[in-house]
Amino acid sequence: MMKRTIQLLAVIMMFFATLQVNAQPVPQWLDKVDMTQYQNKVVYLDFWASWCGPCRKSFPWLNSMQEKYADKGFVVIGVNLDRDINTAKQFIKNVPANFLLYSDPGSELAKKYKLVGMPSSYIFSASGELSERHVGFKKSKVELYEASIVKLLNQLPENK
Repeated sequence: MMKRTIQLLAVIMMFFATLQVNAQPVPQWLDKVDMTQYQNKVVYLDFWASWCGPCRKSFPWLNSMQEKYADKGFVVIGVNLDRDINTAKQFIKNVPANFLLYSDPGSELAKKYKLVGMPSSYIFSASGELSERHVGFKKSKVELYEASIVKLLNQLPENK
C-alpha cells in the first residue's frame, strides 16, 4: 500500500513539473500606451502584426532583451496592428511574448509614429525622447540594436 502511494505521488509530482516547464507566461495586454508612465525607463516600442514574417523572428530577441535588462530599467512594449485581437492572441500562442502588449486595431499609434514598414521599432530615452528608429528586423543587426539599448541604460542614474 505504501509503495503504491509513493508511486502515485511521484506520478502527480511529475505531472505538475511538466505543467510548470511547459507553461508559458500569460502576456499582459495594456489598455493604453502612456509613455509618461515610463519616465526614467528606456522604452523599446515595437510595432508588429501576425502577418509580418520578420516580427516572428524578432520576438525571441525582444524576449531576451526584456529578460536581460528589465531590472536595469528597460521596458519592451509590443504594439499589435491586427484589426482582430484574436488573430494577435493566436500569434502570441505560437510566438510567445514576455513583454507588455497593446492592441492598436485602428492604427492610431502607427499614424502618430508615421510607420513606414513592419516591424518598426522606436527606442526612447529615460526622458521620453526618441533616440532611435529601426524599420524591419535583421538578425545581423541585433548587436547594434542592443548597443543602443545599453547606451541609454548606462545614462540612467541608478546604472552609473
